[in-house]
Amino acid sequence: MPMTVAEYQVAQLWSVAEASKNETGGGEGVEVLNNEPFDLNNPDMKPEMKPKNILLDDTYTKGQYTYKIYHLKSRLPRIISAMVKDERKLDIYEEAWNAFPYCRTIITNPHYMKDGFSIKIESLHLNDNGNTENAHNLPPELLAKRKVVTIDIANDPVRSVDYKEEWDPSKFHSEKTGRGPLGEDWINNTTPVMTCYKLVTGNFVWKFIGDSVENIIMNQEKKIFTNFHRQVFCWTDNWSGLTMDDIRRIEDKTKEELDKQITSGEIRGTKADD
Repeated sequence: MPMTVAEYQVAQLWSVAEASKNETGGGEGVEVLNNEPFDLNNPDMKPEMKPKNILLDDTYTKGQYTYKIYHLKSRLPRIISAMVKDERKLDIYEEAWNAFPYCRTIITNPHYMKDGFSIKIESLHLNDNGNTENAHNLPPELLAKRKVVTIDIANDPVRSVDYKEEWDPSKFHSEKTGRGPLGEDWINNTTPVMTCYKLVTGNFVWKFIGDSVENIIMNQEKKIFTNFHRQVFCWTDNWSGLTMDDIRRIEDKTKEELDKQITSGEIRGTKADD
């Protein structure tokens, strides 16, 4: 990303709030159940906020905890939605422990697939251009299984249904920062630059469709990461100059808007791939 790690913390949170509003309405979208600080060393921390697994190491023990429900309905791939009549059973739950620059996110479907499905996303943000070979310090046995996918927000293709010129980093120029448009070799020729290293681990135990669903999950994650980070950069003039205090106020206001929006109006996003 053409920004510093410190800038990305603000940029990412502002963009999550904005994207949530764009994807919510008509009974679908994001419902925020919890958004508050956590401290793993605090004995009085709410039990429900404790992570299912420890964080990366003892360095990342404080941050912001969020708990959200994604009401998807029409957005699910047909292979999944065709199996379940009760749409609410297909709601996706997301817990995140954002101990920036590290964040652990756990995605589950507790009402239908229960322990048979989960996605763990570990994000580590570094001020480099993607040249850290093993950012998550994986042991050799996991490193051998890892599949590396590199996302170039300016040059990777996106689906026509996802493309908007205002979200095209190869055409966007920031009035506030002077950054952009991003050229063919921007990763090696742009300052500042940082990288989001995301380790995605999928678990789906239904063997008769497991491989198909796992492929869908990974393809969807790549699409989401690509589209979202294109937006993050092209929204630079919206988040540039904001502080973390500003972000927390925006998140509180966004939660109020989402609570109202999810029960009325039309959703403005696109359906998932079949």
